[in-house]
Amino acid sequence: MSGDANLPADVMATAWRKSTRSGPYSDNCVEVAACPEVIGVRDSTDPAGPVLIFSPDRWRVFVRDARLGRFDLP
Repeated sequence: MSGDANLPADVMATAWRKSTRSGPYSDNCVEVAACPEVIGVRDSTDPAGPVLIFSPDRWRVFVRDARLGRFDLP
């Protein structure tokens, strides 16, 4: 989704948290807005850019799989 007009109101009103893995010398910077109905994820270097929207269940699966290394490149 791109642009605030397309985002659920609760995501727009929620404070975005920057990932602890994001640093001043990293190009891999993400922010997360956790709401009861949806989880928003965006590039912290482009806060006006696209936002990925996850359901809470899908977000839990994504985080679990990331922690298990399922998205690691060989």
